[in-house]
Amino acid sequence: MQSASLSVDARSEDLLPARVSAPHAVESVISATSVRAAMPGLALAVFAVLFGFLMGGIFGLNEALIKDRLSASAAAVTSTVYGGDAAKAQPVVAKSWEYMQRAHLHGGAMGTAAIGLIGVLLLLGTAPRTLRVLGIALGLGALGYAVFWMWAGFIAPGLGSTGAAKESLRWLAMPSSGAVMLATAAVAVLAVRRMFGGSEAGGREAGQKTALLAEKLVSRATGRSGPGAIRTRDLWLRRPAR
Repeated sequence: MQSASLSVDARSEDLLPARVSAPHAVESVISATSVRAAMPGLALAVFAVLFGFLMGGIFGLNEALIKDRLSASAAAVTSTVYGGDAAKAQPVVAKSWEYMQRAHLHGGAMGTAAIGLIGVLLLLGTAPRTLRVLGIALGLGALGYAVFWMWAGFIAPGLGSTGAAKESLRWLAMPSSGAVMLATAAVAVLAVRRMFGGSEAGGREAGQKTALLAEKLVSRATGRSGPGAIRTRDLWLRRPAR
């Protein structure tokens, strides 16, 4: 009877799943190399969130400081830009204040979204160099787009319209928003392919095309190309064996 009991106990233990400590379980999913590759994008995304928080803090502490600055900017060019009619400046100043609020909202929202998307790339086991370029596109795009709205808000009263301000900063708005959209699309493609059982190699071509477009946008925003810019053609290497 005792031997039978021991046999049953042994078989039941064999059915139990192997116990793996939490650190080893995480390490088996996300490698240290991937975490290092994600850090530049994560840092930029956190700065975008911090930028949004700082804007909100300034609004709470001294909202009048920004509004007075916008009004003073319009007053300085009333005779030249607004034809001596101060009433024409009021709608521009009011819209500029809305742009400041957009900067606050976009910084927090897009920065948080970038952090989440980079986390998705980590969980998908994306190749480190692919992870790096997509993470930078997400983080830099989020920060750049938030800065665009703040900058446009500050210069609009002096230019006479918010449209002129946005047009003058088109070089910043288009690459920033484009980089975020393309990188987000790349994450979606990788996630869908993995969901339907596709391998990482299967999504290599589509991801490469998206990253090349993101590289052009980032190069356009920074004015850099060649060795000093992000080179996505070298990013699609096989993930190192773990």
